[in-house]
Amino acid sequence: MKIIFLIILLSSFAFANDKYGELIFEDKFERNESQETKDEPGNGWTTNSEQRAKGNKQTDLKNGYIYVFRHKEADHAATLNREIELQDGTFGIKLKFAGAKDNIHLNLADPKEKSVHAGHLFHISINPNRVMLTDLKTGQMDLKIRPAYQNKTLSDEQKKMLKTKSKFFRNKLELDKWHQVYATVKGDEISVEVNGKAVASFKAPGFSHPIKRKLRLHVAKGISIDDVQIWKKK
Repeated sequence: MKIIFLIILLSSFAFANDKYGELIFEDKFERNESQETKDEPGNGWTTNSEQRAKGNKQTDLKNGYIYVFRHKEADHAATLNREIELQDGTFGIKLKFAGAKDNIHLNLADPKEKSVHAGHLFHISINPNRVMLTDLKTGQMDLKIRPAYQNKTLSDEQKKMLKTKSKFFRNKLELDKWHQVYATVKGDEISVEVNGKAVASFKAPGFSHPIKRKLRLHVAKGISIDDVQIWKKK
């Protein structure tokens, strides 16, 4: 029986690996911090707390997951960053929302791409009511568009163009409950699955940027995060 179970387990792993590609990163956050005053996410993660929150703590490892929150003195959403390198792949993450207005942006970036602000390529935005996919590279973060976007001087043509750069999908999620998300990037298309259900799919040119070098998890209020996995297909 043990041999049969092992064969089934290995077969399941092989199927998952074939489905998503090569697993290049995994974090279950099963560790503790050595102190309670500064961010200490570990496993290669960094935060923006020094630059945007006056050094105040914005992450908390507890009970086998990480809680990310924006400090009251921060001038930007709290951000948990991880260096990566892939073109196509899948991002797995478990999320738990405490309030209806909580949200998270899975922001993919290439800091070496100088045509956009801060290397922003696209957002995969999730809250308890919807999923939104946004092409930032050829949209609002394009340096040819961003000044007008910031100054609210967009032309009618630019406004019309920006409307084509994002799409949202209704998706109701229970609060105070863990939800499994898989977001797959394949060429110019992103598809999102939540709790085993396909909920979003959208094509845009910015999604096909040849190298995604950084994953940024942007949190405007607070959210619990666990089981981050990254697979590389290309």
